[in-house]
Amino acid sequence: MTDATATLSNNNVRQVGGSLLVLDERTKKRNAAEARFRRMGQIAVMIGVLALIGLLASILSNGLSSFQQTYIAVDIHLDAAKLDKSGNRNPDEIAKVTTFGYMPLIQEAIKKKMAAEGISIDGLNAKAAAELISKEAPATLRNYVLSHIDAIGTTVPFKLLASGRIDGYYKGRVTMASAELDKNVSPEQLKLADELKQAGILTTAFNWDFFTAPDASDTRPEAAGLGVAILGSAYMMLIVLVLSLPIGVAASIYLEEFAPQNRLTDLIEVNIANLAAVPSIVFGILGLAVFINYAGLPQSAPIVGGLVLTLMTLPTIIIATRAALKAVPPSIRDAALGVGASKMQSIFHHVLPLAMPGILTGTIIGLAQALGETAPLLLIGMVAFVREYPAAPPEGFFDPASALPVQVYNWTQRGDPAFVERASGAIIVLLVFLVMMNLIAIILRRRFERRW
Repeated sequence: MTDATATLSNNNVRQVGGSLLVLDERTKKRNAAEARFRRMGQIAVMIGVLALIGLLASILSNGLSSFQQTYIAVDIHLDAAKLDKSGNRNPDEIAKVTTFGYMPLIQEAIKKKMAAEGISIDGLNAKAAAELISKEAPATLRNYVLSHIDAIGTTVPFKLLASGRIDGYYKGRVTMASAELDKNVSPEQLKLADELKQAGILTTAFNWDFFTAPDASDTRPEAAGLGVAILGSAYMMLIVLVLSLPIGVAASIYLEEFAPQNRLTDLIEVNIANLAAVPSIVFGILGLAVFINYAGLPQSAPIVGGLVLTLMTLPTIIIATRAALKAVPPSIRDAALGVGASKMQSIFHHVLPLAMPGILTGTIIGLAQALGETAPLLLIGMVAFVREYPAAPPEGFFDPASALPVQVYNWTQRGDPAFVERASGAIIVLLVFLVMMNLIAIILRRRFERRW
């Protein structure tokens, strides 16, 4: 008997024969409770979506400006009297000229540019005017000269980075009022920047160096980039993929298809499930103790980070692979065995290809999880300041490097507001990589998925 065919009288006696078109009190309460639960679910989804939108809006508002950079175009005369006093164009002798030797060339270039455009700001000398250009400019100029020895003695046009304060002025971080209290910039320099902008000397363009340049010191936030971090993350993901995929798939096939059901295998399965829930920092402690202190591998190297992330990713891949193997109908195995195939042939020729979409999805999700991990990498020293690019594999696996999430952490610990902008931009790059990896997982799953 259901609520549709029974009602309760005043003396709690069930009466049979009620109309289906008339709702009794119990049905009304049940429908009301269902409606309330539906509304609660909708509200929960809306709260989650609004929180996600707010988070993305915050990251985008702070980080999108990092993809734009302010540049100053100047024509610099590479004076041979200062760069090559002997005049023999010997690269070793030219290399002895430090970046301090290139600063007068920059000051003279900006002075001539101002004179040519008729720009003059009271109380601003040539040295103060040259401070509009980044402290990275002398190193850029020196690298160019060492690569183009024949250019010495000529005048070469350069597009140099503006200083972090000037760049922040056009991004809203610096104002005339704040410049009066800032020892790194003055209102007169901001006025000069406006004059240079009107003359077309100062421009804002897309910052490609943000993806290719290495990290920079605290005094040159405008020159900081993700080049070393992206390369370090790529090296680690390559190590994780090469190690975790074959080991995880082999372990899953053995546990699911060959291992006997006993206490030992039950213990292994429980430990795999527990390892998947262990905090990632525990794997960092393990990597520090085993790979660095015991094995003697170098700190801040992709090989150590890759090994630690491999240990962290293996449980995820094993669990996903076993679920994919279980999803293959037993009839596939029985049919293969029935026509004379061995168990090994039935698994590798029939079961494994059908389970491959789930395996690939689990692997890519595991790699995406490893790409965003920070805590274990901090413990193995990847938070170090690294300026040099790691070499090509396999030597590069042992060179110092950084990683995208660690670079985000590093920049958030610095005092200059420009590094906060850089950190938000790095988060955007990291999110793009994660979204791309998840899209690849979805595409591969739909491409190779089989339905029974």
